[in-house]
Amino acid sequence: MGAGTGPGRLWRDDRPVLRSALMDFALSDELLALQETCRRIARDKVKPRAREIDETGEYPQDLFEVFRDAGLLGLCIPEDLGGSGAGILGLTIAIEEVAKYSNTAALMLLLTRLPTGPVMIAGSPDQNQRYIAPIADGSKRAAFCLSEPQAGSDVMGMRTKAVRDGDEWVLNGTKCWISGVVQADWYTVFAKTSDDVTERNHNSISAFIVERGWEGVEVGSTDRKMGVRGVDTGELLLSNVRVPAANVIGEIGGFQLAMQGLNSMRPIVAARGIGLAEGALMYATEYVKERAAFRKTIADMQGIQWEIAKVATEIEAARLLTYRAAWMADRGEYTKEHVPMLSMSKYYATEVAVKASNIALQMLGAAGYMKDHMTELYYRDAKQLTIVEGTSQVQLGLIARGVLAHDLWWD
Repeated sequence: MGAGTGPGRLWRDDRPVLRSALMDFALSDELLALQETCRRIARDKVKPRAREIDETGEYPQDLFEVFRDAGLLGLCIPEDLGGSGAGILGLTIAIEEVAKYSNTAALMLLLTRLPTGPVMIAGSPDQNQRYIAPIADGSKRAAFCLSEPQAGSDVMGMRTKAVRDGDEWVLNGTKCWISGVVQADWYTVFAKTSDDVTERNHNSISAFIVERGWEGVEVGSTDRKMGVRGVDTGELLLSNVRVPAANVIGEIGGFQLAMQGLNSMRPIVAARGIGLAEGALMYATEYVKERAAFRKTIADMQGIQWEIAKVATEIEAARLLTYRAAWMADRGEYTKEHVPMLSMSKYYATEVAVKASNIALQMLGAAGYMKDHMTELYYRDAKQLTIVEGTSQVQLGLIARGVLAHDLWWD
């Protein structure tokens, strides 16, 4: 599951292929070709735009069109729905390359899977044809609506309510912290379908496909973020929104669907962390090779070399966790018993991103704190990753449960 064939290169171009009699860490020819395509796009198209996107906060429609034309919007979507069928591993590889230069651009790719995942896992054939196929060709965009002002990590605390009325459901409530809320054409919305919204029962939450143009659907305020700017994050207001029963995703009582969707996303979020860590370390490494102090380059100093080596090792460890998690998710292994391994990838890779960005900034010293250099952007973007789609503390709790339940390593 490593990548590349060039000797002596880590993340910049090619990585050594590791082979043994028992395991094969090489990517397939198709995935290698995808990796090279994404690397080229990231270097030629994303890198020149990264700083401008951060400074203006404007949605990079030009990059969306680049991704569309390259077929990257349908990586996780089956071929019979117009996608490439590269799976979660394919999307993970693509995001890793793009995130080396812009986590905003990487988030755009992530949003092809986060809201569509529940539909592809449990949706009807009609739902998949109507809503998933247009994502692959770029004619539609979607967003994922789970969190609420008083229900972030505490999903069961949500108050958005859906009431059955004949062949429709009537939704009322407010969703927040929704990435891509402004650009989305439809939303995957989770709501309480029990009579009592205070009920904390897994069967009390269900999932719905809600279209942007329906009466009562309104995008509320958008957030002012410290990083990952360019893809809006904000509120969705639902006021007596009438949703056809045909737009219920799976069965009524779909809390586990939300969790399975998020579980399958762990390596995809982790890929954003790996790419950011690589990009930050690559940037700082080039700087210290040129910057002189005390009659030698900073790169000649043993202390700096140790920091580079430690971060590089942690990046490689994070990648192995992440690629395995992506492989598991592609096999459908995102149910409860597989949660610890999936959570490890998200936890570790995103924490490594924070560490790598911090060390990269420190290696540049005062210069790294200035907007003249990308290190301060990496530093700001990294923190988002330890919060979104399950904080690091949530991931640690899930991992610990697996250990305590003997789901890991025990015979």
